[in-house]
Amino acid sequence: MSTVATPGVGLAIVCVVLVAGAAVVYRVARLGPMITAPAAAVRAVVQLAAVASVLAVALAHLWSSLLVLLVMFGAAVVTATRRSDAGWSGAWLVLSLSAGAVAALLPMLVSGVVPMTGIAVVPVGGIVLGGAMTATSLAARRALDALIVGHGEFEAALSLGFTDRDARWEVVIRTASDALLPGVDQTRTVGLVTLPGAFVGVLLASGSAVQAAAVQVLVLLGLLLAQSVAVAVTVELISRGWIQRRAHESN
Repeated sequence: MSTVATPGVGLAIVCVVLVAGAAVVYRVARLGPMITAPAAAVRAVVQLAAVASVLAVALAHLWSSLLVLLVMFGAAVVTATRRSDAGWSGAWLVLSLSAGAVAALLPMLVSGVVPMTGIAVVPVGGIVLGGAMTATSLAARRALDALIVGHGEFEAALSLGFTDRDARWEVVIRTASDALLPGVDQTRTVGLVTLPGAFVGVLLASGSAVQAAAVQVLVLLGLLLAQSVAVAVTVELISRGWIQRRAHESN
């Protein structure tokens, strides 16, 4: 008996009910425009339909799978740059995401724990990239906000003889832990509060609970490393002044 939902009228009705419920809550609680949830849902359906069509072909070959992963990486860089509100200087975040992804994926691939096949590399790589993207964009945004709010602290550090880099670092380093908190909390509460996607995916694919737990631990620990490295690089780039808030790029 199938344990996952398959496309059909029943699934479509449930999805419509869920989206409509979210839209109503947006309206009643004044959380934002009522169209927000339906628009996001339509976008998700279109994107997933397109991705499913591409992956059905791409995952058959390693080279095409790596190409898909490269496109995902590009999307992650663009998203992190936009969320950081750093304008063109946010393009330096490519270093943060590259460092985080390589740090986590390289040991997995070299050891053979994650086989060099499209069906393995793309899902694991996508999860790692997604986590690194979220942490990077949050770190950049928080750090740049801190530099604006804490400009006085920056000037005070300069007056004490700190270099520009060290003065900025003193201001922004406190925001790094905030960017890492969601990932740390997810790891701490896994199995107690949530059953993440990798765990559920293995179970739905008829894997054992032990196999599902092993895969999930691998993914979570990979995310911890990827996010830690990405945030550390982001903080360093901002401390060196390579990434600045959009309004200050002309200064």
